[in-house]
Amino acid sequence: MLSEVVFKSEELPAADRFEAWRAVMGSTHAPMDLSSDHEADYRAHLRLITLGEISVWPATFQQLVFHRTPKLIRQGDPESFHLTLILRGEGAVSWDGHEASYRQYDFHTNDTSRSYDVWTGRHAVKTVGVEIPKALLPLPRATAERAVGCSMSARGGVGALLGPFLTRLSEDSGAYGPADGPRLGTVLADLVGALFAHAVDADPRLPEETRRRTLMLRIKAFVRQHVGDPGLTPDLIAAAHHISRSSLYRLFKAEGTTVAAHIRHQRLEGARADLADPALGAMAIHAIAARWGFPSHADFSRAFRTAYGTTARDHRHHSVRQPAAAAPTSSAPSPRP
Repeated sequence: MLSEVVFKSEELPAADRFEAWRAVMGSTHAPMDLSSDHEADYRAHLRLITLGEISVWPATFQQLVFHRTPKLIRQGDPESFHLTLILRGEGAVSWDGHEASYRQYDFHTNDTSRSYDVWTGRHAVKTVGVEIPKALLPLPRATAERAVGCSMSARGGVGALLGPFLTRLSEDSGAYGPADGPRLGTVLADLVGALFAHAVDADPRLPEETRRRTLMLRIKAFVRQHVGDPGLTPDLIAAAHHISRSSLYRLFKAEGTTVAAHIRHQRLEGARADLADPALGAMAIHAIAARWGFPSHADFSRAFRTAYGTTARDHRHHSVRQPAAAAPTSSAPSPRP
């Protein structure tokens, strides 16, 4: 069978999982700074499949922010092009003043010689990553570099050839022998080269809807990171993203909600999950409320009853009496102290 290495964070103590994932990402792709709302108990699964000098890595992992900085590039650059097929979830990337967003069956691309920031959505993502040394891509270097960041999809065209190739390979790698690895790598390099060439020929302009989705992903990630701060306001969020407050309001209105409602929902979901957590059974309800940005216990009690039709105390009492699988869950983060 093909050479394959497997990483499962669940096999490690919870306190060691995120640093282990950081090391895996650094060796699989390139050194990066990582952060996540779930660092205290990170869940990730990756298989690294070697095809000669090219590697393919199917992975599932929780919400994550990647930073590839100029300092990290100077420390080490594998001189590779990277491509990810998004099978579940969404993400966004910013590089060299450009932005793009990605959803199911889109391809995300980057270049290890460029700095970039990548955000994934709130929920876990499932992907198939590809690392190709630049020297192996059958395209002029300048053409390949122009393709990075262009819109690419597995829904049609060359992408509809590459997408099934990657998914079939990742689902059935045991069907191939060691000698097949380099040959499959050559086929993969040709398909990626064809996809890059097609993307360069297509219209490179970024649709306004893509810009909007990218910005919203960044804003929601910012809210999750600061949701425990009682001072989190629309003005603060707008300033952090260099937009006006009215523009921020319009972005949320397009999704059928408001900034305040989104913040309140994130806080309530976090508090509700904590109230159902047996490990926090000794923590006072007002302390949990404050932990999630509700300095007033009375305001929290009213908001909780309005949202869930029960009191926080009754919710805690009911939850601890249920089997663990029935307890309410939330992907909201534990606020930073």
